[in-house]
Amino acid sequence: MVTGAAGFAGGHLVSQLAPEGPVEGWYRPGAPPPAGRVGDDGVTWRAVDLRDEAAVSAALTVAQPAAVYHLAGAANQGASWADTDVTFELNAFVTHVLLRAVQAHAREARVLVTTSAAVYRPSTVAVDEDAPLGPLSPYGVSKLAQEMVALRAVAEQDLDVVVVRPFNHIGPGQEASYVAAAFARQLARIEAGEDPPRLLVGNLQPRRDLTDVRDTVRAYRLLMARAPRGGIYNVCGGVAFAISELLDLLRASVNVEVAVDIDPTRLRPSDQPMLLGDRTRLTALTGWVPEIPIAQTLREILDEQRRAVRELHG
Repeated sequence: MVTGAAGFAGGHLVSQLAPEGPVEGWYRPGAPPPAGRVGDDGVTWRAVDLRDEAAVSAALTVAQPAAVYHLAGAANQGASWADTDVTFELNAFVTHVLLRAVQAHAREARVLVTTSAAVYRPSTVAVDEDAPLGPLSPYGVSKLAQEMVALRAVAEQDLDVVVVRPFNHIGPGQEASYVAAAFARQLARIEAGEDPPRLLVGNLQPRRDLTDVRDTVRAYRLLMARAPRGGIYNVCGGVAFAISELLDLLRASVNVEVAVDIDPTRLRPSDQPMLLGDRTRLTALTGWVPEIPIAQTLREILDEQRRAVRELHG
């Protein structure tokens, strides 16, 4: 079972899991299930409000999953400054509700809880799982709270829970509010003549550990199979890319000259200079290494945005 199954990482995870057996994908009530996926590919789609413990309990009682991948939550760190209450509700509170329901109705299920590398204190070197914690944003604080809820369920309810701290992951299907897709959408519109050749950007100096989302969810699957209960694992590539490098790679793939201008509205209240992970623990346990080069990922993101612009404007 996958929560957040209609989301970015959730959709890629469902696609990997479906060929190997029945999958139940939970998505937000009021939104349609992914187009073309209803009843297909061994996936059962179910609209479940994760804030509603009665609804979660009823759905779990029916599903009786052997494994629960909990990917649902508020994912936009920048938006957390304006929507702090919602961020905490969708990350920490929803995880509390889900794990209480698992304890009552699917106690034998193994649960993977995705928190975030945003829980770490800023560092100029790669951080492993024992590095000091000290989130800078409401999003990071909510993810640390989520993690504490998950680990409490292991210690006090003896649930079989594994915690993963994914670093930044990008790829096809990501909303254009995220940096790589946002650059690609602007470039696709410029290339199509829909916008002037002027790209608006935020801070290009931060360095981020980036992994293709398909590699990221592959790591989740390996950890679900092999990690001990209560384990905490970074999921990261171990290489930090400057945001300017992403932009340069994308600009090199378009056939027009594009100027770059800083847009103050795109600057975050807090933007740490570097976020780089150490994946030694993950790789030692599972043998996982990233397989998809970031240059390939960026090309696929740009091609996706080009298709979206063509479909929108004919």
